[in-house]
Amino acid sequence: MSADVLKASTGRDWDGWFVLLDAWGAIERGHTEIARHLTDDLGVDGWYAQSITVGYEQERGLREVGQSSQGDWQASGNRTVEAPVARCEAAFTDADVRRRWLPGSEFSLRTHREGKTLSADYAGGRLSVRFTPKGGAKTQVSLEHTKLADAEAVAAYKAFWKERLAALKTLLEK
Repeated sequence: MSADVLKASTGRDWDGWFVLLDAWGAIERGHTEIARHLTDDLGVDGWYAQSITVGYEQERGLREVGQSSQGDWQASGNRTVEAPVARCEAAFTDADVRRRWLPGSEFSLRTHREGKTLSADYAGGRLSVRFTPKGGAKTQVSLEHTKLADAEAVAAYKAFWKERLAALKTLLEK
């Protein structure tokens, strides 16, 4: 997020937030405590509080891009598809359909909340997928691939999921 967008939305740019958080002693505090301070004490909207917290942690060397506050590595992606939720969901749950856009047989479904979310083991990590109806027959498919090995794996899977979600979109919009 640009400094201008952040300032327009929160009243401070990145440098302003970093100075304020340094003065509060954020460098000695955990992710949850920083985010809670931003929302509860400073009135920052939850989404911006998370963005500011992550940005602060990355700027101060407390975590790298792609690294969670717990220290594990994760990549994410999303794509809006012109298909209903059930069809998007079937692209993950039906092995025959899944093979047409997602290579490999290492996909193992763990949990499934029909019409909402699913999780699976995939490629040595954990895949969490959310399906969000976008009106009509459109669905936003958002995924997070966690438990990755390192920053290199994050970069590789970001590119991989961008390509695979494009393939999913092409398949479902035929």
